Formats: sequence, C-alpha cells, structure tokens
Amino acid sequence: MLKKLCDASPPFNNMAKITTAYIGLGSNLGDRESAVTTAVKMLNDTEGAEVVRLSDLIETVPLGRMNQPKYINAVAKIKTSLTAEDLHKHLLHIETSLGRQRNEKWSPRIIDLDLLLFGSQVINRPQLTVPHPQMHLRSFVLKGLCQLNPELSHPVITEPMKELAARLADTDFVPDPDLPQLVSIAGIIGVGKTTLTEKLSDLLGAEPIFEAYDTNPYLSDVYAGKKQFALDSQLYFLTSRAAQLNHSTLAKERITISDYVFDKELIYARRLLNANQLTLYEQVYPPFAAVVTAPVLVIYLTDSPQNCLDRIHRRNRPYEQAIKKQFLEALDSDYEQLFAGWKTSPVIRKQALGLDKSTEINRLANQIKYYVAASSVIASAAKQSKTIASSKH
Repeated sequence: MLKKLCDASPPFNNMAKITTAYIGLGSNLGDRESAVTTAVKMLNDTEGAEVVRLSDLIETVPLGRMNQPKYINAVAKIKTSLTAEDLHKHLLHIETSLGRQRNEKWSPRIIDLDLLLFGSQVINRPQLTVPHPQMHLRSFVLKGLCQLNPELSHPVITEPMKELAARLADTDFVPDPDLPQLVSIAGIIGVGKTTLTEKLSDLLGAEPIFEAYDTNPYLSDVYAGKKQFALDSQLYFLTSRAAQLNHSTLAKERITISDYVFDKELIYARRLLNANQLTLYEQVYPPFAAVVTAPVLVIYLTDSPQNCLDRIHRRNRPYEQAIKKQFLEALDSDYEQLFAGWKTSPVIRKQALGLDKSTEINRLANQIKYYVAASSVIASAAKQSKTIASSKH
C-alpha cells in the first residue's frame, strides 16, 4: 500500500527546501487500523508532503487513563517542503477530518497525529514543540523510529534512537510533577557514584543524598569477614536508607540525586547474610521498602571490578580495604541482573571511564533534565542561580 501512496504523491517544487520529518500515529477507537491507514493516505495526499516509509503497526496499552481500549501505533517517515508549523496545521486538519474529538488529556481518540521530529530543528512555541517533548519516554514511539532509522539522533538529547529505546526496556513512562523527582546513581563499590552525585547535584541545583557508610559501626567488620555482624550492618543500612528516601519527606519541588539505588538492599543482603539472617531480614524489609521513593531515573555506572578495586585502594577508606575482587565481581553480576529486568524507571547506562571529563558530565546533566518533571528542573535551576548569586556577595 505504501508504494502506491508514494507513487501517487504530488511532485515537490524543485526550488523548495525538503525536510525529513517523522510523524507518530495512534488510534484506539473504532476500526483502529483503518484510521491509521486513512491518515497515512491523507498525509501522503497533502501537497508538499510524501510518505516515504511506515513502521509496523503495534498494539499498546493506553497511557494515563487505563480504562479505555488499547492503541494501534505506528511511525511514518515523510519528506516535506512545508514548514513545521504548516505541517502541524495539516496534521490537525487530518485529525479533525477523521472525527477526532479534543476532550481531556489522555482521553480515547479515533486518530492521533504527533509531529515527532522535523529534521534537526528544535522548536519551542505555544502551539508546537519539536522534538515531541516526551517521545524519548515512549517505547512504542522509539520502536517505530528504530525500525525506520535506529541511528537517527535526537536533536536535544543527542543520542541515537536505539540508545533511547534501550533506556526504556519496552516500558512507557509519564513524568509526574506531584511525586519527588529522585535520580539514583547505581553501581558496584568503587565505581564513582558519590563523585558523580556531587558533580551532577552542583550542575542541576539538586539536593544530594549520600549513603551513611562512614557512620555504620559494623561495616569494617563485615568487609573483614566477620559474618556475625552482617545482619546488624544490613539493618543499619535498611533503616538509614528508608529514612533518607522516605516519600513523605523528599522534596517535590526540586530534583534529588542519591548515590545509591534502594534496590541494592536485597543484593547485599543475599550476598552477606547467612540463611537464618536472610530469613529474618526479608521479614523486616517490606515495611521499610514501602515508604521509599521510586526513582524517576537511574544512572547505572559500570566499570571493571579490577578498576573499581584499584579506585577503592586509592581512596583508602579504612572500612573498605578488606574488600576482595571476587566480591566485586559477584556484585557486578547482581547489578547486571537487577537492571536486565528493570521496569521502574528509565536507565541511563554509562561507563565510569567515560565520565572523567567535564563535557561528558555536563552532557549527562543536560539529559537528566528531559527525564524528570519539567517543574522540578525549573525549581532546581532557580535554586542553583540563587546559590551562585549569593556566593558572589
């Protein structure tokens, strides 16, 4: 069908500037496939636009309001001589022509057409934002884009679509400004979580949270192999981390960055506790976990266990000097397993050795802004500006 549509499309003016654009299509009312097919035909019949390729149709669950039918979604690649604003007007016209009713947000719709990308342009106007502000949080959008061009770069986040898709693990996310905006840095001991937390917090004007390693009176004994103290140490960390990340106390108006992810609790408990200790710990764990804020984003830092061990020796914290490479290797495997099935939030995976330059830290800080609720970014930026201003007086 697509070849026939392309053959029937009107020729472009030879003098016109041609732009490649990507359109997201969706329908969850009536004959969904017919609605998408008709919209593609109408788009292809638009003067100054030609549909080059259409991704596969996929069925997805609705976002926001869940008590409605599933969607059929696809992504179309087009060539156009229209401006982004004019193309957007044509998309709205097609929606109206097919019976689209503009009700409340997340309501069911017979057709939905979103301008995802317009070349490499970045547009921020009251009626049009390009790239689509939440396309990087939509797995069904990124799947379609990856099918059409996996190397296509997001103009603002500056990552290819295949990387953005990998961060979501086939899950869709909706930022909620009414929840604490927690960003958690994860990784094995010695990978550089605390240093990265400090740097990102400074850049983003965020509230940093650091693990209570130095105040844990049992930790050095545990790392030295004295297993009788393992349960005491884990319970100390459990109560401390639950208090730090309690969803009733974390600020909602700004970003918070922690140098650990709470889910590491069970990783360490299963590595350090014997069977009887673990049974008791797993009985105590649930009520503490229930009050913990889920991260809206995880930065998963990776490095070789040997490099991490070398870093541990260089920083020379007394309670860490008995750590063995084999223990770090086991933790590395546990973290890989944890994030292989992670569905709680997007995960940005970064090599620690690639984050030793300020340009890379700044790039990561800029990307974080697009994964948290916008109001929190604004509030944190405002706080950072006040801090900088006050330091000059």
